[in-house]
Amino acid sequence: MSDRPAQPAQPAPRWRHSSRSTGMNNCVETAPLDDHQLAVRDSKDTGLPQLRFSATAWTSFVAALHGGPVS
Repeated sequence: MSDRPAQPAQPAPRWRHSSRSTGMNNCVETAPLDDHQLAVRDSKDTGLPQLRFSATAWTSFVAALHGGPVS
């Protein structure tokens, strides 16, 4: 038995996929989280573990995809 107080339950993430998705289920889905992070999952197998990124890390990653600098 633990003396630590129970953590409040996190609400279920609200997943969204890219508006550029072709409908062939070949993209990733993202969901903002309460702790200022972003969850990312594979749209083909949503039961796999999620990746979590800080807002800064995700913004840098997307900028790099578009040929921008990585911070």
